[in-house]
Formats: sequence, C-alpha cells, structure tokens
Amino acid sequence: MLGGKILLDNINLTLAHDEQWAISGPSGSGKSTLAKAIAGKIFHRGTIRFDTTEQQDLKPTILLIEQQHHFKNRSNVQQFYYQQRFNSSDAEDTLTVAEQFDDTDQKLNEYWINFFNITPIIDKPLIQLSNGENKRLQLAKAMIQSPSLLILDNPFVGLDKAGRSTLQEGLNKIVQAGTKIILFADPEDFPTSITHVAMMKEGKIIFAGPKNNQPIVDESSEIDAKMPSALALNKSYATPSLAFNHAVKMSDVNIAYNRKEILSGFNWEVKKGERWCVTGPNGAGKSTLLSLITADNPQAYANDIYLFDRKRGTGESIWDIKKNIGYVSPELHLFFELGITCQEAVASGLFDTIGLFRKPGPMETSTVLEWMEILGIIAIKEKRLNQLSLGEQRLVMLTRALVKSPPLLILDEPCQGLDSQQTARFKNTIDMICGSTSTTLIYVSHYSQDIPSCITHHLQLKAGKKVVD
Repeated sequence: MLGGKILLDNINLTLAHDEQWAISGPSGSGKSTLAKAIAGKIFHRGTIRFDTTEQQDLKPTILLIEQQHHFKNRSNVQQFYYQQRFNSSDAEDTLTVAEQFDDTDQKLNEYWINFFNITPIIDKPLIQLSNGENKRLQLAKAMIQSPSLLILDNPFVGLDKAGRSTLQEGLNKIVQAGTKIILFADPEDFPTSITHVAMMKEGKIIFAGPKNNQPIVDESSEIDAKMPSALALNKSYATPSLAFNHAVKMSDVNIAYNRKEILSGFNWEVKKGERWCVTGPNGAGKSTLLSLITADNPQAYANDIYLFDRKRGTGESIWDIKKNIGYVSPELHLFFELGITCQEAVASGLFDTIGLFRKPGPMETSTVLEWMEILGIIAIKEKRLNQLSLGEQRLVMLTRALVKSPPLLILDEPCQGLDSQQTARFKNTIDMICGSTSTTLIYVSHYSQDIPSCITHHLQLKAGKKVVD
C-alpha cells in the first residue's frame, strides 16, 4: 500500500522450474511493485518462496534491472543536475562505463560487453549516456554476475529497433544458459523463450497461464471514452503569438566530447509551424541535438545556431529560450524532483524549473488544472510523484511540457512508459494542438506506432550525420 492505494492485491503465482514468465498490464497496474517484491526490494505481506531443489537452504542469486537507472559520482554521492551531462568539465566527476566492470572474469566480461555493444561507449562518463545506452550497460553488468533469476522491469524501454531485437535474442540465450527470467514488458516485446504469461490490472492478476492461452484484450472502446475533447483543448491551448520564421537554424554544427565527434558538419532548418519527427539508433546524437535547442548545451555558443531567428550568444539568457519551449525527455524525468505533488510538477513547466520554487497565481493554477484534466491526471493532482507508477509520472511530465502553450514543443520519446490508452490519448492531444495552432513540433521516437499523424517532416540521424534517402 502506498499513499492509501493498494498496489498489490492478493497475488498468487507459481512459477515452475521449466517455465519462463512474462508479466504485462497497463500503467499503474502494479508491475514494478511486484518486480521489487519478488526481488526483495520492498516490504510486503505474504510469502515469496524460492525452491532450488538441490540446495533448499540456499537462496538463488536474484538481480532486478529496474526501469530507471541511478548512479553516483566519484565522491560516492548522487548529486547531479540535468545540464551537467552536457558539460565536459562537470562530467569528469562521473565514473566512466569502463569503471563499471571489474576483472574477476575477463572472458565473461568481454562476452557480454561485446554482446550488448558496450565497446563504442566504454570511455563515456555515465552522466552522458543516452537512455538506451544506459539500458545496455545495465544488462551487461547484470549478466556478468551470472544470476540464477533475472527480473527485468520494462527493459525494452529506450531501446531502438535493433536494440530491442538484440535484447530479445540475448534473453533467449540467457534462458538457454540456465538463467531463469521474469520479464515485465508489453506482449509485442516478449522473446520466443517465454512460455507463460500473467496479466495484471489494478494490482491483481487477471490471467495466468501458458502464453498461447493469453486472451486478447480489446481496449478500443475504453481508449475512445478517455480521449480529450477538442472543446477542452481549445480552451486551454493558447495560440503561440511569438513572431519568427525559423524555430531552429543550424549551419555546419560540430559537437565533440573528449575528441569524439557527436555531431559533424550538421545543417538543419525547422520553420515555424513545421512538425518534425527525429529518428535514429541509440547514440546517433539525438539527445545532443536537442540539448543545443533547449539551451542546455554550452557548446551551442561555439557554433552557428539560431533559435527563433536569434543567434545564440548575442545576449539572450537560457530562460529567454526556455520560455518558448515545452520539453520532455527520459533524461529530464530522471533528474526531476520526485518529492513534489503532481500539480506542483505540472506548474513548474510555467517557470521552466525542475521543481516548483514559486507559488503560481490563480490564473496559472486554473491553467494547470485544466491541462491535468485534458491528460486525464486530475484525480492524482495531490499525490507526490514518488507515489505513482513510472507511467503515471511520465504523463505528469508530458502535461508539464504542454502547460504554457509554447510555440515550440520538443518531445523526446514522449510515450515511453505509457500504456496503449495513455499513448492514444497523448497522440490525439498533439494532433489536436497541431491541427488548430501554429505550434512547431520536434518529436523523437523509436516506435513508429507512437508517432502522431500531424508529422510533416522527417530527420534521420546516424553517427551524428543526417541520413539522406
């Protein structure tokens, strides 16, 4: 129970030795809580027993790979701020990927480092890893420990198409090598080695059995019933009034860290009212590209970059830029203050702060509540972020990006962690906004099904360069 809500309700599940289980369910159904309970990470009532048959008194080695990754600096404290990941000197206080591996079994290290393609990022500071790169590191570190039971909570989140395929293949090999897995993920990501599935809803198991017997759930009617109305949206989303021709204009941009090129000779123009989708594999340079636009990367000053027709470094502050941008990303979510209420988190988007440090006025509060209604999170406005599932937290972050009706929306993997209903509602909201206003959109996604229909332009990145069809 958390915040008066029952997270798991009378869960009964038996996993046989020759079975590999996957567990699915909508956001907030209790999947992450169950994963932590099985791994012994949280207090729970009831009994979780592991039968190792040959050694009854020996508990198996259990590892949990969580959705969110956390790390400490060289002083062994977890004190980072979001912009620090783009600052070369600040990043020196962070351990590198190479320092995450010891020499206890060099052969095993090399196998999993190569398998999860860690070598290209081996010298990177942890703080500069993309969400997908961090996931690959987590998986490699876990497998080097040769666990008896590996519990994976949405490991496919943040991975590109090739990365998801590699992970599915890796999980199959892990099973073949004798490691038991319990996978919490969406059904479309289940590897072939999964034999049994369980479905959760509102903290309960509503189905458990062989994978081939899994029922098909039709959510279409429920999705339609929860869509925002155009009337409510038109009332809340003010048409951006800022006059400009180009939201973004970059000429021969070059970005490098530790002599490693991230963007090379990069040129790009985003005109007012255009809706761009940006794609590319993990590590292609997408996060760095966005950081140049959101005023989070100091290397912008050394390049020829215009934002809203004004050249960077001509006297504008980062707040002058941020006030015109609504932004969300998995990395921003990771650095966000989780002890505040949902309403406070959404309100912080009005002031472009990671946390709320001033009291909103009556009109601002009204706007915040209207947007929470549109995105379907008004019922949790008083709950703290750390009392919610990651999917629910993600919806709050998305609402924060929309709340000030910015002329430029930058949405980096916005549907990451959302269930199908939440994804459909959010895509419909974006389509409504772009269909009735001059809002400019930059939308990043690894999943084609998560891309809204309003997209008019496409930018594909690979190794810091544009891919030309």
